[in-house]
Amino acid sequence: MSRPEGVPSGESGPPPPRKTPDLVGHAEAEKVLFEAFHRGRLVHAWLICGPRGIGKATLAFRFARFVLARGAGEAATGALFGGAPPAAAENLYVGPSEPVFRRVASGGHADLLTIERTAHPTTGKMRSEIAVDDIRGIAPFLSLTAAEGGWRVVVIDGADEMNANSANALLKTLEEPPKRGLFLLVAHNPGNLPATIRSRCRMLRLKPLAEDHVAALAARFSPDLTAGEATELARLAEGSPGRALALAKGGGLGLYGDLLALLQSLPRLDVTALHEFAGRLGRAGADDLFAAATDLLRWWLGRLIVFAANGGGTPPVGTPAAELALMRRLAAASSLDRWLEVWEKINRLLALAGGAKLERKQVILSVFHALENAAR
Repeated sequence: MSRPEGVPSGESGPPPPRKTPDLVGHAEAEKVLFEAFHRGRLVHAWLICGPRGIGKATLAFRFARFVLARGAGEAATGALFGGAPPAAAENLYVGPSEPVFRRVASGGHADLLTIERTAHPTTGKMRSEIAVDDIRGIAPFLSLTAAEGGWRVVVIDGADEMNANSANALLKTLEEPPKRGLFLLVAHNPGNLPATIRSRCRMLRLKPLAEDHVAALAARFSPDLTAGEATELARLAEGSPGRALALAKGGGLGLYGDLLALLQSLPRLDVTALHEFAGRLGRAGADDLFAAATDLLRWWLGRLIVFAANGGGTPPVGTPAAELALMRRLAAASSLDRWLEVWEKINRLLALAGGAKLERKQVILSVFHALENAAR
């Protein structure tokens, strides 16, 4: 079986954003950045936001490569601010054979600094927040003259994962931006950022991709999927190729089938099946499985609540007949207020599980018992 285009030899799945040459489904956002660069409207800080896994970081690195590749030459000729773009340039594409692409992909470009969550040096576990010391490294980086004579670019991937100290450290730099210093902040939940940071950035919102784009990407990077499986993953992913590929890698379709079977048994839960399911999610090393299952459950319950709020008249697009019948049955079993209470209770339980305050198997049992009570 041939390797999907864009996947380096020896690697499986999609390449990381810094190594991804292509951008799918965000032509309008790309045009905004492209025109801002060539028409003298390039503000010093951009906040690229939208749901997880839709290509925000891919766009950020695509723009960073473009600026780093063209900045020095255009600054030297005076064409940086104003004037038409070079005839060959129609978008932000920089090919994998270009030296700039290779240096960015390897993390070796002297004029690019990438900030993201890192592993704790003692425990080796990934931090839940971006460390303040990493943010403090931005100012010394920007104080240096650009090694290649153009721009110095900072990409903060997961900017909404900064803690208060990190955000304050970043704000000081944003308030006094250096000449030809460019910030590209990537955020899933921009509302988590302080208003003072948001106000100093130009916001660029990316939309979820169309299902056909997601299905095509799922099939491209998971070539063992059937066409039907790729389409179903696209429905579950709701416009996020990253989510679709994560589900494909983790056996998400089978997991979703098991989840639906339990929901279909409400209000008389199959106790044996429930304990087997909860035990599987609660065992050691099943962190990703637990996260995927609870994410799918919250996604489905959220759709049920929206369906109930609409009076059961407008089903979610693409919902299979069996799921739609289940939604109608559960929506009729309890009031919207009751389902909202269940939603809040489930989220509290899952938050406790995330904080390691409750055993995960017990959390799953409690979640389904809450659903069982509401479905009676």
